[in-house]
Amino acid sequence: MADQEQDLAVAEELCYQLVRLLTMVGRAKAQFSQATGDGIERAAYALLAHLVREGPKRITALADAVHSDTSTVSRQTSALVAHGLVERTADPEDGRACLLVATDAGRGTFDRARAERTKHIAAVLADWPVSERRTLVMLLDRLNTDFENYHPLGEVR
Repeated sequence: MADQEQDLAVAEELCYQLVRLLTMVGRAKAQFSQATGDGIERAAYALLAHLVREGPKRITALADAVHSDTSTVSRQTSALVAHGLVERTADPEDGRACLLVATDAGRGTFDRARAERTKHIAAVLADWPVSERRTLVMLLDRLNTDFENYHPLGEVR
């Protein structure tokens, strides 16, 4: 088999494995949403997570950071504000703009969700040697970075 054919065969198998993973992640997220019953959209948790981990952001910067459009992020952050998990504060660099900031309640919600998620991932990987877990983390980080930097058809973000 030629190198290009091998590359495509490996890419096809990786696609299949990623679809399996995304299916399982989707199922786990649905179960998590049912368990929390807090009325927050799953996608909004990603925004909360980003604000907790990376700090305050303008809505446009947050949308760029999570690779989404501003109108979607605006709607989702409005729900987070309504639930008291995020607040809008004046941007010290530009008083006309506002920053989105995770509240103490938001950080607590994020910390509880992270602890629960971490517990489940640890259980899934419990039989893996530590070295393989570390390799998985390293390879996923590399894959995610490459996806973030990949611009098909010359598209620049």
